[in-house]
Amino acid sequence: MIHGGEFDNPLGSATVPIYQTSTFIFENADHGARCFSGEDDGYIYTRIGNPTIHALETLVADLEGGSEGIATSSGMAAVNTLYMALLSQGDHMISSAAVYGPSRVVMEQHWARFGVESTYVNTANPDEILAAFKPNTRLLYVETPANPTMDITDLQLCAKIAHEHNALLVVDNTFCSPYLQRPLELGADAVFHSMTKFLNGHADIVAGMIITKDKALGKKLRGMMVNMGCNMDPHQAYMVIRGVKTLGIRIERSQQNALTIARFLESHPKVAWVKYPGLESHPQHELAKIQMHGFGSMISFELKGGLDAGKVLMNNVKVAILAVSLGGVETLIQHPASMTHSKVSHDAKVKAGISDGLVRYSVGIEDVDDLIDDLKEGLDKI
Repeated sequence: MIHGGEFDNPLGSATVPIYQTSTFIFENADHGARCFSGEDDGYIYTRIGNPTIHALETLVADLEGGSEGIATSSGMAAVNTLYMALLSQGDHMISSAAVYGPSRVVMEQHWARFGVESTYVNTANPDEILAAFKPNTRLLYVETPANPTMDITDLQLCAKIAHEHNALLVVDNTFCSPYLQRPLELGADAVFHSMTKFLNGHADIVAGMIITKDKALGKKLRGMMVNMGCNMDPHQAYMVIRGVKTLGIRIERSQQNALTIARFLESHPKVAWVKYPGLESHPQHELAKIQMHGFGSMISFELKGGLDAGKVLMNNVKVAILAVSLGGVETLIQHPASMTHSKVSHDAKVKAGISDGLVRYSVGIEDVDDLIDDLKEGLDKI
């Protein structure tokens, strides 16, 4: 995390330099021709490649145990690059029902217009995955832990099922980061992140990343990213590299806080239920212990007073920030049904387990006693 990321360093810079340039100078006309033909790996144009961005790509690919990293301008740019490169008219995708809202909405409302089919199931249940496969299924797309229900999917089993059906397994690893979970090691073909979240960790950059196990798949995805113009900016890349350096200590602190807070919420009389992988009450707690290298810092819960009680809580906390996103040093609280997943149909939300009363809480690195006191004050207002 601290020393990764390959870059040429003729001047001995202690950090990766920002190559803030749109284009690169060729040595001569023949060199330019070789770069465009692929005979030379020299840089041409920042949409195609850039030394600062390349350093970030190699860094995250190394952390995930992958062969190729493809940086994108946002998490949704990564999602759409994957969809465009891996799915054609008449193809079918199976995905987690509880998945980041826009990842589902863009498929159902836009990619469907071009003849791509999709089925959304509880991927924590292998029987539902198997029942959803069709002869034209090309992609199994999983988010685990699921957003925002915190359901956990068995990635090793999903890889086996997908490959037996000649499909690829793609995993959204945003909630964990490679510090806590490495899907490529469990059989996934590609993994991606909204690096806006844990990898950057400071709520000041929007960015995405795709990592592949196979170089040929990586080349295919990179070509699509370049043609769609989903490239990252060099300054974005520099900021994420800086964020990754503290990924380990940030996650260790935030997940330590999260377990304490989850236990507090579970014991509170106004709380109906809590979903956190570190709690023994989580349905896939044992799987989480095997598949993940820690339980993370994302909690979902519902109050006994439902949505109205949740609004009171969200409107009365002072340390936690009422805002979407997650994975930063600051604690965030939000209401998925009316915010991040508001464009998902009501029936789809119900089927995915996203109830109107569900509250999503991204635990930061503040003092845990301050966070619990903050929750207590908000709960006392109900």
